[in-house]
Amino acid sequence: MLSSIGAHTMSPPSQATAFAPASVGNIGVGFDLLGHAIDGPRDVARVRRIDAPVVRIDAIGGDAAGAGSLPLAAEENTAGRALIALRDTLGLAHGFALELDKGIPLGSGLGGSAASCVAALVAANALLEAPLPRAALYPFALDGEAVSSGSRHGDNVAPMLLGGVVMATAARMIALATPGWLHCVVVHPDQVLETRRSRAALAEPYPLHVIIEQQAHLALFLTGLQRGDAALIAEGLRDVLVEPRRAPLIPGFAGVKAAALDHDALGASISGGGPSVFAWFASQAQAQAAAPAMRAGFTDAGFDARVHVSPVAGPRADIIDTARDKPPLLHP
Repeated sequence: MLSSIGAHTMSPPSQATAFAPASVGNIGVGFDLLGHAIDGPRDVARVRRIDAPVVRIDAIGGDAAGAGSLPLAAEENTAGRALIALRDTLGLAHGFALELDKGIPLGSGLGGSAASCVAALVAANALLEAPLPRAALYPFALDGEAVSSGSRHGDNVAPMLLGGVVMATAARMIALATPGWLHCVVVHPDQVLETRRSRAALAEPYPLHVIIEQQAHLALFLTGLQRGDAALIAEGLRDVLVEPRRAPLIPGFAGVKAAALDHDALGASISGGGPSVFAWFASQAQAQAAAPAMRAGFTDAGFDARVHVSPVAGPRADIIDTARDKPPLLHP
């Protein structure tokens, strides 16, 4: 009985470390609506509970391109803003000190800004007396993501919070059926395409017939996922809305997509705002066979590139470690 009481009255840890995976935003046909996590690059956040009623960023490091340029001011940082929103909404008396280890390059189209705030939220949530369910973290993640992109869209943060393929609306996250045989190749070139610039390319109005065609593709794609039907997924995975306007911003894109389709991809398009390119395949073997040719599409255009092969049902953000007294993750 004593051990049971002790377990219920034990205070939460004073610090926690969590990771958030990279993600493929939009999945071509689901602009600002669909995304999926990948087993590849990741961001790591260590959060400590502090007495001061503030959110403080102590250090940002890691080997991701652009990590050193991120702001330490919490209000200006995606992770800092997310933790501020969490504190303010819950009316917490204590604050948080945060360290980030960036593994996802900035401006890559792999959800680098989203991963920072999701990893920080998952770590901070573990420090609460009554941790929140994942769905309750979603609004705070949207607050953080808006710092980077200028809008509250959940196609990156939602799959990071839940794993796999997720539909993200303004108010909710919905995990979608994801057949285990689905695999993806994601190729990230040594290019940087800022989210705000890639979104600016979409400013002009769209003809109604293009919107209707995209809606049909989205319906086919979602039905294919639900039924586990590769033919329907392939018929739907064709972006006529966003890809035509963003592709010219990505040198080598056409070659990468052609290589994917030549290797029997179900479809290929731009990951998030680019410049990374993804393709879906009906098996891991097909994905692995296509990966070198897809990478060559960028190298032939003069850009080195890194390739990631992953199940489409990628992992969700999660706790790596909790403790009551550990040394810093990073040293400024």
